[in-house]
Amino acid sequence: MRVLKQIGSTEFLLGCGVIGPPLFYVVLLIEGATRPGYNAIQTQGSYLALTGQGWEQIANFFLFGLLCIAFAVGLRRNWRTGRALFSGPLLVGLFGLGLISIGVCVTDPGDGYPPGAPRSGSPQTWHGWVHGLGGAVVVNVLLPAACFVLSRHFAVDLHSRRWATYSWVTGALILAISIPSTIGLPFAYKAGFPVVDGLIQRIVLFIGWTWLMLIALHLWREIREAGVEAATMRLTVPEVSAD
Repeated sequence: MRVLKQIGSTEFLLGCGVIGPPLFYVVLLIEGATRPGYNAIQTQGSYLALTGQGWEQIANFFLFGLLCIAFAVGLRRNWRTGRALFSGPLLVGLFGLGLISIGVCVTDPGDGYPPGAPRSGSPQTWHGWVHGLGGAVVVNVLLPAACFVLSRHFAVDLHSRRWATYSWVTGALILAISIPSTIGLPFAYKAGFPVVDGLIQRIVLFIGWTWLMLIALHLWREIREAGVEAATMRLTVPEVSAD
């Protein structure tokens, strides 16, 4: 009975990793499509935390961060052997904590939002700087690092090699897209080129968030199958008579 309860709680924690990424992304898309004066192609999602409706995106950051931390706990409980037993869950947990921190530290106006805000410019407040640096660390460091570390874990098992490859490719794609766009954005503004920062960010998030969801779903299915097997064994093992 204790084993079944532990499996059930781990299954719930892993399920948080399945729910969190698509929930965040759907809210981001809906907010971007319905917010007055907001251009989703041009403007990053962080700017949705501004104006009177900003609490919606702030709550989105908070909820996703908490779900990622719960997933990290489930990941640690689920992995008993192999590589990255500590570093993998730690990176996922720090990723969730980073999301909460950039939800607390709201960005400054920019990217043309709210309407009338400058198209370019550096953060003007301490929380704007924390948000900008924190967002860069979350997307450009913690997420790809988690991809590479989890790839090492999956590579040990012959049946999980495809997940190892998928994780490695995801981390490499995130770096290949986000780092050049981050470096080149100020130059694009100065040169007067059309900026599609919001579109690029959504592509990177789609790649990373989809990976996180699918990894969580894969592990959730494994633990669910283990729970079904344990429950079946418990029902089929005959009880020992006290006589």
